[in-house]
Amino acid sequence: MQDDEQEKVQQMGNLNELGALGLALPTPAYLFGAILFGIIGLAAYRYGKKTSRPTSKWLGVGLMVYPYAVTQTWVLYLVGIGLCIGLYAFRE
Repeated sequence: MQDDEQEKVQQMGNLNELGALGLALPTPAYLFGAILFGIIGLAAYRYGKKTSRPTSKWLGVGLMVYPYAVTQTWVLYLVGIGLCIGLYAFRE
């Protein structure tokens, strides 16, 4: 039992070290948003490529890539909703 407790304490120490370096684990809301907008982006990219609509294709690429550049959850949702509105507005 003590080995399990020592391992948990060591893992918490590793998380604290990562936090000191400025790295943090994403929240569940962030992960959900990144996956959601990534799937929407993939669908938009495939649709744009299939129908030869470059606007849809590039908005889809944007939806798939931008979560890698955004660190705050509210910004993730704000940009994602904005790009989805762009998909809707430029659907031709």
